[in-house]
Amino acid sequence: MRKRHLLIEIAQTVALTVIAFYLLQALVTQPFRVEQTSMQNSLQPGEYVMVDKLTPRFTGFSRGDVVIFRPPESWPSSSDGTPYIKRVIGLPGETIAIGPEGLTINGTQVDEPYVYWNGGSGVEEAATWTLGDEELLVFGDHRSNSSDSRAYGAIPTSSVIGRAFVRYFPIDRMSFIVPPAYPIVP
Repeated sequence: MRKRHLLIEIAQTVALTVIAFYLLQALVTQPFRVEQTSMQNSLQPGEYVMVDKLTPRFTGFSRGDVVIFRPPESWPSSSDGTPYIKRVIGLPGETIAIGPEGLTINGTQVDEPYVYWNGGSGVEEAATWTLGDEELLVFGDHRSNSSDSRAYGAIPTSSVIGRAFVRYFPIDRMSFIVPPAYPIVP
């Protein structure tokens, strides 16, 4: 009788642990493996980040956040189901322009020290976006090798899975992912 009771307790503990794990991963946080080269040199392919799925629902997004999202269904590579990882450049209601002079947000010039160019001129093709109330503009840090909002436009905030907040593998590159400081944009 005692062995049976012990086995039931073990089974209950394992079941509760599995349920808690899946709830935690579904609602709060989950690991993500960087697959693309679009975030070089900030994040490298093969690195792992932990994604915060909970707080963006309450606090929204900030410029510079690194987000994981489902690419637009109209985008050719969205059919394989692999989420994208990019940096938030534009927030809801803003007007963003890029061109030979760099990036401006609502007319304010913004420095982007994390941008990596490997090939190309390092000069972006001129474009302007005005974002809706539930839209984000996202670019990869590796600007010469990134499929991002410059190609498919703004993304809906509802397509964002979460915000990367820590790189945890490889161990020697473990670090928090902190958005850079930006000037105050009107």
